[in-house]
Amino acid sequence: MSWNRKHLLDIYSLSKEEILTVLDTAKGFKQVGRRSIKKVPALRGKTVVNLFVEPSTRTRVSFELAAQRLNADIINFTAEASSFKKGETLKDTIRNLEALTADIVIIRHSSAGAAHFLSRVVESSIVNAGDGAHSHPTQALLDLYTMREKKGDLQGKEVTILGDILFSRVARSNIWGLQKLGARVTLCGPPTLVPKSLESMGCKVTYDVKEALSNADIINLLRIQHERQQHSMFPSLGEYSKLFGLNQERLAWLKPDAMIMHPGPINRGVEIESEIADSERSVVLEQVTNGLAVRMAVLFLVSGGKVASLEQKMGDVN
Repeated sequence: MSWNRKHLLDIYSLSKEEILTVLDTAKGFKQVGRRSIKKVPALRGKTVVNLFVEPSTRTRVSFELAAQRLNADIINFTAEASSFKKGETLKDTIRNLEALTADIVIIRHSSAGAAHFLSRVVESSIVNAGDGAHSHPTQALLDLYTMREKKGDLQGKEVTILGDILFSRVARSNIWGLQKLGARVTLCGPPTLVPKSLESMGCKVTYDVKEALSNADIINLLRIQHERQQHSMFPSLGEYSKLFGLNQERLAWLKPDAMIMHPGPINRGVEIESEIADSERSVVLEQVTNGLAVRMAVLFLVSGGKVASLEQKMGDVN
């Protein structure tokens, strides 16, 4: 297994071996969640800061619970109740947190590159929990974990990402991760949100929804990123649902064993009908469960945890 990184900033810079190390490490941590005592002392004595300058629910709570499960001390930081309101810079904020002996800082920020910037100005380990429309590495890793858990080796698998690709950090991170593991990626959605230029990333771009869905082993649906758009990129949500939403008619185009994913939050009735989102073919809630295991693995690895010692730590409880 291979992991010698102090930070997790993106998927693009990770090797296939490093991605597989995270996913294989997460397998062990997923077992912790099935035990009566769901904690291991892997980060005992370490301080983890949740620095969320952009709103989040699933990711923030998942990281907080992951740190708790690893027995770390946790500081939750939100921009609304911080010195950001008084004009303090991100650099000054992070250096003050580091002065409080923070070992790992988990950062979500609306500006692309925020995590990379912080990694250059502090000694703490930085974990990117989403930066603008650039990158969301732990979401990609949990998606890859879920795909491999359900479908096995991703080499040669056909994966369709349908929705807002242009403004999606999830899409970019998934594309890089999937390609490193040998999957073939098709992008589909409105032309204003899926420009042909994205083929430069090694993907296929199509605006034929039937083609995109019928060929896929895995479909990953993405919501419309209204908060990152300067103006509307299509006439209405109703129009998007009519042309690109996954409804019962389009469900019939899928392979019988095709898997449906969504990183959340789901806009029911827009990118997917409620009945399909809640069906057995959807793995949305499994993605959330797997996200906890993956984030435990990430925190363990960036803290300097060695995979060889993991089995012994798994046997310990508080």
